Amino acid sequence: MTSDAKTSPARPGLQELDNPSFSLGLEESAPAKTAADDHRLGHRERMRAQVLNAGARSLADYQILEMLLFAAAPRGDTKPVAKNLISRFGSLAKVLKAEPDELRKVDKVGDAVIATLKIAETLGERLLRTEIEKRNVLGSWQALLEYCQGTMSGRKIEHFRILFLNNKNHLISDEVQQTGTVNHTAVYPREVVKRALELGATALILVHNHPSGDTTPSKADIDMTSDIVSAAAALNIRIHDHIIVGDKDCVSFKSLGLM
Repeated sequence: MTSDAKTSPARPGLQELDNPSFSLGLEESAPAKTAADDHRLGHRERMRAQVLNAGARSLADYQILEMLLFAAAPRGDTKPVAKNLISRFGSLAKVLKAEPDELRKVDKVGDAVIATLKIAETLGERLLRTEIEKRNVLGSWQALLEYCQGTMSGRKIEHFRILFLNNKNHLISDEVQQTGTVNHTAVYPREVVKRALELGATALILVHNHPSGDTTPSKADIDMTSDIVSAAAALNIRIHDHIIVGDKDCVSFKSLGLM
C-alpha cells in the first residue's frame, strides 16, 4: 500500500509506521546501531526462538500480534502498539476484524499496520474456507458454522453475506453483499436473486451477524428472509438456510422452524 504521509499530514495516527521520522518506521539511511536496537533485535530473536521451541500456541494474544506487526515495522518496537490494540478492541480476533477507520484511532497505527492486519484477517478466513470448498456444504455443516463464526463474529456493524451454491451444493462464491449499522442492514431481494443468476447459482445460504451478540431473529430478519425465499423460488433458486452469527454462537432459521 502506498503511503500518503506527505500529502495528507492532517490525518492523525495514519502513517506513523510508514514515516521514517517515527520510531516504528523505516529509516531513510542506516543509522549507527544503538543499545536500544540491540535490545529490540534480541527481543525479536527470543520471541522467534520461543515459537520454534515451544510452538506459537505458547504466545499470548498480544505477543502473536506483536510478531505479526514485525512485518509492518522491521526495526520498531511493536509491543506497545500490540498491547494498545488488544486493550482497545478486547481480543486478537476483534483487532483483526476492526474497520480501518477504527484502527487509525489507536496511537501509532497507520497504513502499514492496517494492511498487515487485513492480510492476517484474510488469511484466517481463507484457511477456514478451505474446510467447505469443493465439497457438499450441507454435508459439512459444522465446518460451515465455524466459517461463519470465524468470519462474521466480533464485528461492530451488520454484514449480510451470501454463500452461492451450485446444483451439488458446492460453493461457487462467498460474498458480503451489504453492510449496515449496528442493528440494521438494507437487503434487497431483487439484488440477491440477480447476483445468483449472474453466478449460475441454484441455491443460497444467507448469513448475517448481530453485533449485539444476541442471535435472536428480529421481525425484520424474518420478513426479509421470507421475501428472499419468495423471490428466489420464482426462478427455481432454493434458500437452504439463514444463519445469524453472534459473538459466541450461530443460529439457523431452519433449526428454529422459521423456514
